[in-house]
Amino acid sequence: MIILEIVFWLFVFIVIYAYLGYGVLLYFLVKLKETFAKRKITVDSANFEPEVTLFVAAFNEKDFVDIKLQNSFSLDYPQEKVRQLWVTDGSDDGTPDILRTYKGIEVYHQPERAGKIAAMNRGMEFVKTPIVIFSDGNTLLGKESIRRIVKLFSDPKVGCVSGEKRIFSKDSTAATEGIYWKYESKLKQWDARLYSVVGAAGELFALRTELFEPVERDTLLDDFIVSLRIAEKGFTIQYDPNAYAIENPSANVREELKRKIRISAGGIQSVIRLKELLNPFKFGILSFQYISHRVLRWTLAPLGLPIILLCNLAISLSIGIFDFSNIYNWLLWFQIVFYAIALFGWYLEEKHIKVKIFYVPYYFFIMNLAVYLGFIRYIKKSQSVNWERAKRG
Repeated sequence: MIILEIVFWLFVFIVIYAYLGYGVLLYFLVKLKETFAKRKITVDSANFEPEVTLFVAAFNEKDFVDIKLQNSFSLDYPQEKVRQLWVTDGSDDGTPDILRTYKGIEVYHQPERAGKIAAMNRGMEFVKTPIVIFSDGNTLLGKESIRRIVKLFSDPKVGCVSGEKRIFSKDSTAATEGIYWKYESKLKQWDARLYSVVGAAGELFALRTELFEPVERDTLLDDFIVSLRIAEKGFTIQYDPNAYAIENPSANVREELKRKIRISAGGIQSVIRLKELLNPFKFGILSFQYISHRVLRWTLAPLGLPIILLCNLAISLSIGIFDFSNIYNWLLWFQIVFYAIALFGWYLEEKHIKVKIFYVPYYFFIMNLAVYLGFIRYIKKSQSVNWERAKRG
């Protein structure tokens, strides 16, 4: 029984630390650093306006091309210094033809679809500017996004900059997804202030062109691998929440599950391919941030949830499940109620009934279920780089 209790509390600690504890610890570490560390000499970025390439790897985006380009042309950065490059490999809905009707747009197309990372690898051969900014074809950028991203590159130690993903919030699904991304945004801000963000958001991120290295063609999380390999070289990944890409939420939680399964499969792949980053003796604070913010959420935290429940059940049965003088029974019933609410959230989702309070437990459950399903996909090698598009609201 003692062993069960040790295992129980160990995984309780891991789960709480992965989802909440790291954020609390990170906040205090940032405050300590900024209180006692020497002030950094700020780099004058007022006149720093290098040429940039706005790179979009798109597949069948004909319904969004015009809106995307109007948005790109309206961004607050000298237009003569912005090259717009689209790679539309595999698109068969007329996307390349629409793009070619616009002056100044570079379009590179081939009929075969080999996935986003293959398009990125191929398209980078045509990038001639010192900074390249990646953006998805179905997202709109904030007006100052390019300017704010470029400003961070005035520091020579910065090799990559991540923007923020924002979600149009109109219903319970969107609100829950939006809450999650707001929390992630705050963690990224603190990560950047402590040392470096651990992974860029594919909806909007930038890097020094000279630091890009072609990535394996079967890579599932291109943005994550590309950015962290730059961090491995000793550069930092910085973050500006006011440089943002905004998109519609997933049409429903089921569609969001599809997306998270793909991300989870890519997360497992990334942990294996970036295994050197698990060595804090080599990478120091970056390893601490990477393990705390990413690795635990893709491995031990989801694994710990059923272990906690089973250990708790075994302990409670041994002492009497209705003896509420014992903390184990309180924790067991808390878990039972939590998962019951999650299941009720699933029921409401199936009935198309929107009640926000039931979506938080449901969304948490879905996030962790996705890790298991993603792991199965990774082991079976059934996750294609040609991702199935999730339906958007």
